[in-house]
Amino acid sequence: MSSAQTLQVRVARKAVEAQDIVTLELVAVDGSTLPAFGAGAHVDVQLPGGVTRQYSLCNDPQETHRYLVGVLRDPASRGGSQAVHELVKEGDVLQISTPKNHFPLAHDAKRSLLLGGGIGITPILCMAERLANTGADFELHYATRSPERTAFRERIAASNFADKVAFHFDDGAAAQKLDLAALLAQPQAGTHLYVCGPKGFMDAVLNTAREKGWPEAQLHYEFFGAEVAKSDSDASFEIKLASSGRIVMVPKDKTVTQALAEAGVEIMMSCEQGVCGTCLTRVLEGVPDHKDSYLTPEEQAANDQFLPCCSRAKTPQLVLDL
Repeated sequence: MSSAQTLQVRVARKAVEAQDIVTLELVAVDGSTLPAFGAGAHVDVQLPGGVTRQYSLCNDPQETHRYLVGVLRDPASRGGSQAVHELVKEGDVLQISTPKNHFPLAHDAKRSLLLGGGIGITPILCMAERLANTGADFELHYATRSPERTAFRERIAASNFADKVAFHFDDGAAAQKLDLAALLAQPQAGTHLYVCGPKGFMDAVLNTAREKGWPEAQLHYEFFGAEVAKSDSDASFEIKLASSGRIVMVPKDKTVTQALAEAGVEIMMSCEQGVCGTCLTRVLEGVPDHKDSYLTPEEQAANDQFLPCCSRAKTPQLVLDL
C-alpha cells in the first residue's frame, strides 16, 4: 500500500460476535472522519506479522466515524485471522487502505436477493442496511452452521429489515434449511443476486443460479478465499516486462509474483489466492492460465489481464504491462 492510499486507525473496540468471530471497530487516530464507502466495500488491513488481508466493511455506509470489520478464526489460517484473534488488541494502531469496492450494488436493480454464508454475511449485511435505508425491495438469506456461530443476530433482530431476513442453520430442522433449487428456480428480470461466503457455499449458489438460467449480469459475488488449483500440466514459462524487455523465468513450483519478487520486481498483492484483485495486471501478449476466483468468466476469456499471485500461462511467454 502506498502512503497515499493508507490510513492510520485505532482499534476502538474488539468484541466477540459469535463463536470464533470477532469484530474490530476502527476509528481514525486523529479523530477525523473516515473516507466514505459503499455497500460491499472492503479495506486492506496490515496485521502483526507482516501479512495484509482484506476485510469487508459491515457497518452502515452512512457512518463516517468508524469502520467495522468481522473476522472468523480460520483453522487453516495463513496468519491473518490468527493475528486478528490473538495479537490485535483494543488501542492498537493499524494501517489500512482506503475503502475499495469490487462488490457494489447494482443501482438499477428492481429487486435484490442477498445470500450470506457464515462470515460472508459481512458485506451482505452492509448491503441490507443500505437497501433498507433507501426503501429498496430485497430479501436476505443467512446460512450458518449453528445459532452459536451466527454473527450479528442481535443487530439483525433490532434492525428495520428484520422481517426480510431468513436464517438457515446446518444443525437445524430440515424445513428451515436453505433450498437453493426452490429459491433460485425462476430468474426474474431486474432481480440481482448477491452472494458471499465459503467457496463451497458460493459454488452451490452460483452453479444453481446458472443451471436455472440466471443471466451472468445479474450475478454478483465476492470470494473470501480459494484453494488455488495445482495441475500436473503446470510448467515453467517466461514473463517479459514490456517497459524494459527484461525476461524473468517462472519455475513450475513458483508463482509469477514470487518469481518477479526474487528478480526485484514487486507487484502489490494481498490475498495471494486470486480472490481480491489487488495484483491484477494487464497482459499484452500470450494466453494466461486463469486460476483465480476474482475475474468473471467473460473477463477471463478476454485474456487481457490476469492475477499473477495464482494464475500461470498457457503459452511459453506472457508479456506484461510492467
